[in-house]
Amino acid sequence: MIRDYSKNYNDLTRAMKKLGTRIPGTMKGFTDLHRASTDKGSLSSKTKELIALGIAITVRCDGCIAFHVHDSLTAGASSEEILETIGVAVLMGGGPSVVYGCEAMEALDQFAVLEKNETAIV
Repeated sequence: MIRDYSKNYNDLTRAMKKLGTRIPGTMKGFTDLHRASTDKGSLSSKTKELIALGIAITVRCDGCIAFHVHDSLTAGASSEEILETIGVAVLMGGGPSVVYGCEAMEALDQFAVLEKNETAIV
C-alpha cells in the first residue's frame, strides 16, 4: 500500500506535460478548466482543493489523490483539514473510501515531511 506520492506527483506532472505536446488543445482546455475551477471565488481555493480531494478518494483515483493532497497543502490546508476531508469521503464512499482514505493519509504524511518539513502523523 505504501506509494511514493511525491514521485507519483512528479511522474504524473511530467506525463501530463508530454501529453500536452501530443494533444495540446485538450490539455490546454483541461488546464484552463482546472485553474478556473480552483481559483478563489465564493469558495476559497483551499476549500475547492479539499472538495476535489474528497471526490478523488470516492472515485478511487490514485493520481488525483496525489495531486489534490499536494495542492490542498499548497493552498494552505492543514493536516487536520485534510483528515476531516478524508472522513467526509468515507461517509460518502463507504468501505472503498476507507482504503483510498488511507492512501490520502499516506500522501499527506509524505508531503508533510517532504514539502512542509513537518513530522509525519503517526
